[in-house]
Amino acid sequence: MHLGTLDTVRYGRWLVPVLAGAIVAACLIPVGYVLWSAASVGPSEAYDFLVRPRIGELLWNTGRLVVAGVLLSVVFGVCGAWVVERTSLPLAGWWHGALCAPLAIPAFVNGYAWVATTHAVQSYPGTVLVVSLSYYPLVYLPTVAALRRLDPSLEEVAAALGRRPREIFWRVVLPTLAPAVLGGALLVGLHLLAEYGALQLLNYPTLTTAILQQYGTAFNGPAATLLASVLLLACLGLLALEMLVRGPAHRARVGSGTARPAPRTRLGRWTAPVMVGLGLFVALAVGLPAASLVRWLVRGASAELDLTRLLPAAGTSIGLAAVAGLVATAAALPVVWQAVRHRSSWSLGVERAAYTTSALPGVVVALALVTVAIGWLPGVYQTLPLLVAAYVILFLPRALVAVRGVLELVPPRLEEVALSLGQSRAGAMRRVTLPLLLPGLATATALVALAVSTELTATLLLAPIGTTTLATEFWSEASAVAYGAAAPYALALVLLAIPATVLLGRSSRGLAR
Repeated sequence: MHLGTLDTVRYGRWLVPVLAGAIVAACLIPVGYVLWSAASVGPSEAYDFLVRPRIGELLWNTGRLVVAGVLLSVVFGVCGAWVVERTSLPLAGWWHGALCAPLAIPAFVNGYAWVATTHAVQSYPGTVLVVSLSYYPLVYLPTVAALRRLDPSLEEVAAALGRRPREIFWRVVLPTLAPAVLGGALLVGLHLLAEYGALQLLNYPTLTTAILQQYGTAFNGPAATLLASVLLLACLGLLALEMLVRGPAHRARVGSGTARPAPRTRLGRWTAPVMVGLGLFVALAVGLPAASLVRWLVRGASAELDLTRLLPAAGTSIGLAAVAGLVATAAALPVVWQAVRHRSSWSLGVERAAYTTSALPGVVVALALVTVAIGWLPGVYQTLPLLVAAYVILFLPRALVAVRGVLELVPPRLEEVALSLGQSRAGAMRRVTLPLLLPGLATATALVALAVSTELTATLLLAPIGTTTLATEFWSEASAVAYGAAAPYALALVLLAIPATVLLGRSSRGLAR
């Protein structure tokens, strides 16, 4: 091997783990803040606070929302992906786009649209339905990608061995889909732990809404961080459960498998009922929020539309989303690379640690960064780089899931072949691995950009004075029950999210081969 190549290998051997460790250490700053702040409360005082009946009620509300929301999102996502990809459903491409469309509607905009239509959703079943309709695409998209990449010869072999279609689905297809479904379910669970805007509008109290209440009205920082520490424990429980279910199996393979599409199940006389069912589902997930927005736009916003506020807010939202999406994707790459290509307890622990912060509400992350900035880096306080850093910390898990989903399918043997042919490590990465990763990197950037464009609480606290986004402008109107005035900002949020949603929809199907 060439001396330069040896140097590159030696250099890269330390560079990637050090970089991954530094990124995750930065992401853990809010966790350190929570632990430090919680430690300032005496043990007896903390115990008395945490055993209050109200805390038990909030914990129960949060737990049952996460369980039911994740399960319903998995059912929606897996069933939708299966019907679109593996049945003879007419206009499958159109249905795929329709099932991706809820990604363009932020959860708090969806909650606003439902509450503006009927207050019946301000209940536990209504809340579970609304948040599941908002977040199921996080399961649907990776499942579609996994189904498209699934080698049909596996199912054919199982059928030749006498397995029935139901057995083939449970014993062959579902285990192969497990990483994609688990990754999506983990994202849904983490989002539900940290969700604030939608739950506040739906009047469903959880630990996160209580944290914001403690900060916003009671000005009780230690009590809020005690609640945040409970959220951290819940996040760790989710991560441990996901790792336990995922298991240690390696799923990479060389080549794309059998070079033909998988056979589709003929719906026959079930075609019309399935299309009607899908139509009703899309009407609930997309039609009702869109109709509500248009109704309030026509009813009250036309006279109050202020383009001098809307256009700058839209420009700021686009810029922040693009920058944070690219930075988060770049940060995710070394973390995932270390976890997948150099799998060990340490590398997996580093990757898992990056998820913990995402369970914290944005206001907790923002307060941690404010504390650090005022104490050690006063020059970055109330600047856009600090706001972008908060976005990266909050939404890095989205990028991790998207990048990992692709990297796990890229066999290391391809790089070894490139190295044996004289390529340097960097050359193999550039000419072999990176092209295979591009769909995942694009998906990661779009996922983070979508989340950033709708982020609310951290933006309110960290944005420089005079900087507004569509989300903050929408919230200032919606929290004052000015539904008509909020409608233009909500509609702008949806319109801006459409390109990223289209990219995600195409990317999930483009991962096939």
